[in-house]
Amino acid sequence: MAEGEQRSDKQTVDRSEGFGERLLGVLLDRAHEMPPQLIAPLIAEEVARIGGRGVSILLQDYAREMLVPLSGRGLSVSDPEGISDSPAGRAFLTATTVEVEEPDGVRMYLPLLDGSDEVGVMALTLDTVDDDDRRLLRRLAGLVADMLVTKHSYTDRFFQARRREPMSVAAEMQWSLLPPLTMSVPQVSVSGAVEPAYDIAGDSFDYALNDDVLHAAVIDAMGHGLDAATMATVTIGAYRHARRAGVDLSDMYAYMDQAVSDQFGPDHFVTAQMMKLDVTTGLFQWVNAGHHAPLLIRQDTVSALVSPTTLPVGLGGERPTVGEYRLQRGDRVLCYTDGVIEERNADGELFGEERLIRCVGRIGRTNGGMRSAALKLSNALKEERGGRTSDDATVFLIEWRAGEADHLASMD
Repeated sequence: MAEGEQRSDKQTVDRSEGFGERLLGVLLDRAHEMPPQLIAPLIAEEVARIGGRGVSILLQDYAREMLVPLSGRGLSVSDPEGISDSPAGRAFLTATTVEVEEPDGVRMYLPLLDGSDEVGVMALTLDTVDDDDRRLLRRLAGLVADMLVTKHSYTDRFFQARRREPMSVAAEMQWSLLPPLTMSVPQVSVSGAVEPAYDIAGDSFDYALNDDVLHAAVIDAMGHGLDAATMATVTIGAYRHARRAGVDLSDMYAYMDQAVSDQFGPDHFVTAQMMKLDVTTGLFQWVNAGHHAPLLIRQDTVSALVSPTTLPVGLGGERPTVGEYRLQRGDRVLCYTDGVIEERNADGELFGEERLIRCVGRIGRTNGGMRSAALKLSNALKEERGGRTSDDATVFLIEWRAGEADHLASMD
């Protein structure tokens, strides 16, 4: 094609601004330097442009039981809504829009997705809803989620809205350390849950998807309170340092072991599991440092992935052996800390690993993806323990989905 023809084709592309682009564009243009407290009024103002009213921003509380309203000028503030038994909760768990017919119109509940993690739900009412409304509001909800996540770093207000009871200093440290609780891409999905949400101390997990390799770790620092939280912080920091340096799993243990030993001495330790999953082939590798073996969940079967272990991090164990297992599409790996199985009921009976396996098998697959699966599992295990959580209890799920990662945008 001649140069003149290329210029002519380029000139035929329509760059005019439509209504939807104007709406989202105004939000983007004004949000960059807007103080956090004005985000809510801006959202309500933009929703009103399409005839929306009764706008609510509902954020997940730290216990993952309720969706609590964010206050702000222009926002409708009502009672918190249960995650397990409300239209807002259904939108949150399934990450899909829920519409409820009401006498004065249609109440819409749109998941606020930041990537694949979920911030909460945006609710609003329209007189009527068509496909154009649904498409525009879905995109608006995505932009609102990104704004909330960005502005979260500049204010305490969103944190305070999510906190429904006093939180210990150790828990504050741990929540600031945790990555997003859920991540889903076509090849792999992960999700975790921690208990007790307002008093967690020594448990933590971390992950990163670097090209075709998912890196993940689950740790449990000895003790309680600030000592445990500080040890967990150092351990996760050493893990991230080693991971970003590109060392293998065995050397990663040495990095973490040295950091804990140097900082806390020979009487402190952290049990840990460090893992890698090749998301293109399903090859799962892990090292176990005094931790409970991960569980393989394949359809209706649950079994332990047993491998040689070394001493917990900080105790100077031998170079660990790397376990390997080839996952099948749809397999899940469950990692958990000892607070899940070492709880005793009122009669002194230990919960135990066998009971955990039976419980996991009984729950089976759940609609709503990994976020719903981790939450349902954590809640079910807590109920099985009689509601008791005297020690930190963490679950972390990995699912190998074996999909294709082609997310290039198309203008078709």
